[in-house]
Amino acid sequence: MDINTIRKKINQLDDDLLQLFNQRAALALEIGEEKGKLGLPIYDPSREKLIFARMQEDNQGPLDNSAIIRLFERVIDESRSLERTHSKGDS
Repeated sequence: MDINTIRKKINQLDDDLLQLFNQRAALALEIGEEKGKLGLPIYDPSREKLIFARMQEDNQGPLDNSAIIRLFERVIDESRSLERTHSKGDS
């Protein structure tokens, strides 16, 4: 494959990731609403540990597990921030 073909594939994956990140964020907002109804905190460290464990178990590389954890920490942090912002807007 030439560099332009590889870049086109990367661009498509980036487009897919953008869509998936926003779909995940929309679901995080739904979770935040449910947590609010149930009086649960937004931050749930046990849930995050489960996510990280599952991602490490499913990881087949080439990214190592520490890289996967860092990526998911960021995604989860942004989701949590969105939940907090949204819940303050509803108050």
